[in-house]
Amino acid sequence: MAVLAGLAAGAGQAPVSAVPVALAGLALLLWLARDAGGPVGAARIGWWAGTAYFALTLHWIVEPFLVDAARHGWMAPFALVLLSGGLALFWAGALGLARGLGGAGPAFWPAAAAALAGAEILRALVLTGFPWSLLGYVWTDGPGAQIAAWTGPFGLTLLTCLLAAGTAAAGPRPAGVAALLAAWLLPVGLGALRAPAPLPGPEAPVLRIVQPNAPQDEKWQPGRAEAFFDRALDLTAAPGDPELVIWPETSVPYGIEPGHPALDRIARAAAGARVAFGAQRVAGARFYNTLFVTGPDGRIAASYDKHHLVPFGEYVPLGDLAARLGIYGLAAGEGFGYSAGPGPRLVDLGRFGRALPLICYEAIFPEEVGAPERPAWLLQITNDAWFGTFAGPQQHLAQARMRAIEQGVPMVRAANTGISAVIDARGGVVDSLPLGVAGRIDAALPPAAAATPYARGGDWPAALAILACLGAGLALRRRNGT
Repeated sequence: MAVLAGLAAGAGQAPVSAVPVALAGLALLLWLARDAGGPVGAARIGWWAGTAYFALTLHWIVEPFLVDAARHGWMAPFALVLLSGGLALFWAGALGLARGLGGAGPAFWPAAAAALAGAEILRALVLTGFPWSLLGYVWTDGPGAQIAAWTGPFGLTLLTCLLAAGTAAAGPRPAGVAALLAAWLLPVGLGALRAPAPLPGPEAPVLRIVQPNAPQDEKWQPGRAEAFFDRALDLTAAPGDPELVIWPETSVPYGIEPGHPALDRIARAAAGARVAFGAQRVAGARFYNTLFVTGPDGRIAASYDKHHLVPFGEYVPLGDLAARLGIYGLAAGEGFGYSAGPGPRLVDLGRFGRALPLICYEAIFPEEVGAPERPAWLLQITNDAWFGTFAGPQQHLAQARMRAIEQGVPMVRAANTGISAVIDARGGVVDSLPLGVAGRIDAALPPAAAATPYARGGDWPAALAILACLGAGLALRRRNGT
């Protein structure tokens, strides 16, 4: 039953996005944990449900290991099992704690909702964090996602857990069905009250997104790498008059430095437009995953080095020792792999304003998107070919849309194999290119909306609300003497 509850909860994540099924699964999980006989039993229920939830929603995690199956394929089953079981420990600890604090009476429900939401915050932070498939993301494909503009993703997660707890408290009877229906419709109604996104004016600058569609197993092959680079050049030179052209992460197959011949070829194709592209940067013995911005003359005008790297993907902790044992990061060549940049920074893109660059999975960290200052828009370049062709890229896009909702700013997303998209300040997809196609998007940059409550207040209100719910659970248990 716990495994079934976890699978049902996972059905709320993209691409399925079955919100009522997810709420019912969470309600079943909390109901099982309350009746588990004690904290240890509740923790066991939480672990089984969490393992099923993460195995379903993160099944795409095996895809990166199959790109070079001869070298990394043996790690794939270990990655899925260890990641799912490891993340499930957060759920186990949360429900064990809730059962210990709240007992088996009414106090359990607010305590469980708060503890589970708190566990989601912890897994977003511990060991560099991995806030993928947050429970609040089940609302991404509907109006309920707009609540994140007030609460942020962790506040939305708390609300989701509270709604599930209310459903569980009503029990498996008609009242429970009514509670489930209300839990589904309430956030949808609240989110629909938010004003629509502002539209670009007639003088808004036009940008172009280039999607070269380079499969990861071919991307770096001799001959193929140059062919994909030529394809990106052709798409850049296609008819139209964009003022900014955006290429995906590592779309230039050379180590870029000032004066590199590739810069002249890019400038000629862009015909006077700025170009933002991803490439590797080499500085001595260090390699960086970098976004470069070139001016009309092809000279580098700005750059940003990715600072939040993927452990065991872009670098291996204790990499020198690991390399001696034959263990390398998936995107790394030797030893330590990439080095981290100094941190978030805005880049000035002329008429387009100041943008915050995000490289690949940096866009999944909500607390970093508002730093160091509020940008005019978010610029994400990514290579989702690592994530396969089904759930991974769609979930990554869903999280990118949440960042736009939370901050009230648009996002432009250039993805190597898709899904490239222009996203407005309410998280709506204005235009996009699907998975597995080569092409381009020409679109006006959507304007930013006013700063949201979440952009001003951050995650502190959600954290305080979680503590308040835990306190309410303790007070309720003390009053009832249970």
